Amino acid sequence: MATNFTPRGCGPNVDSLYYNLCDMNAVWGIVLEAFAAAGIVFSIVLFISLLASLPFMRSKNRKSAVAVNTFFLIFTAGLFCLTFAFIVGKDFSTCASRRFLFGVFFGGCFACLLMQCVRLNILARQNSSPQAWVICLGALGLWLVEVVINTEWLIITVARYPLGPLSNTTATGRATAVPCNIANKDFVMALIYVMTLILAVFVASLAIMAGKYNEWKKDGACVLITSFLSVCIWVAWIVMYVYGNPRTGGPTWDDPTLAIALVANAWAFVILYIIPQTCCLTGDEESQEVFGEELYPNRGVGYETILKEHTTQNMFMENKAFSMDEANQASKPVSPYSGYTGQLRSSVYQPTELALITKAVGNPHPDACDMVIPRASANSAASSESSTPSTHPRIGNTPYTQTNGNSGNGLHRTSQW
Repeated sequence: MATNFTPRGCGPNVDSLYYNLCDMNAVWGIVLEAFAAAGIVFSIVLFISLLASLPFMRSKNRKSAVAVNTFFLIFTAGLFCLTFAFIVGKDFSTCASRRFLFGVFFGGCFACLLMQCVRLNILARQNSSPQAWVICLGALGLWLVEVVINTEWLIITVARYPLGPLSNTTATGRATAVPCNIANKDFVMALIYVMTLILAVFVASLAIMAGKYNEWKKDGACVLITSFLSVCIWVAWIVMYVYGNPRTGGPTWDDPTLAIALVANAWAFVILYIIPQTCCLTGDEESQEVFGEELYPNRGVGYETILKEHTTQNMFMENKAFSMDEANQASKPVSPYSGYTGQLRSSVYQPTELALITKAVGNPHPDACDMVIPRASANSAASSESSTPSTHPRIGNTPYTQTNGNSGNGLHRTSQW
């Protein structure tokens, strides 16, 4: 095959292996290259922001998801990088990386999503997250299964040493590269474990919606939408790769089909899962802090309201310790605060003059001085004691004498002091 022709947009020193990166006639390569490069940059920014938000997280339930989300972000960035292997031409290295890393990166993403679903199911029902190392260990175990499967499949197929090329789009010198000589159906069959993980993530995300804590249902909704869109993408590219390309576009559409599937699914991970998770890491903490700050002032207002609604008897019982003890308080079951009307008074009981008079009338004391009005008697003048008379002007011939003791007019006054 002649290699003297240089596509429009490529320089004369560019290797034919990289023509799809600059060929203006093959626009799909340039478009996918741009989306993949933007995805790599965006993944790096999200990775830095995810680690930068770690010191501001106070909830243990949120911190337990940072590790698994970090690994998920790394695998997603690997999908963007793998896109370049499907844009460039085929040789031994690119074909080996395609066959091996396609399932490994997707297996890592869906393994992390599955363990995230397990974590969210526990949180949606118990509101307590398992330890972060348990989630990471589970994701690592699920991912290693796909690594072992792809490693074994790659070794077995390379050891066969196929003689001829299976694709008409490759050059004769490069068609003998062993990893490239694989049928489309065999490539899809090697990804059965990844498809199982996708279905498990979709079912587990549906189970999150049955929990009782709505806070974690929002995270479960993101996983559900991501897994559903992933199922649609995988169904589309598998149908196109296995049945559509041989009948319509031929083998020339194989590489664009797989490259589009990689970029589309990776951007679905970023937009539908990684960005919402990164935003929720600190957003829920701020709302919880605001809720906690508003909670205690409301309790204070409620306590004051309860105090205002207390009855008179309750107020007397609370203020009883501040009342003044009296000598005869033990013999009086009725408290002087029994007539409390809710008005503020001093803590010391100070009886008024009217209260003293009422008390004297109700409880006469033997030593108390009383006002006595004696009856008039005939011999009151003779038996009256000596007193100091006081002379007043006379009216007519009637003498008038007022004494301090007993006098003849029959009026007696007893001193009260």
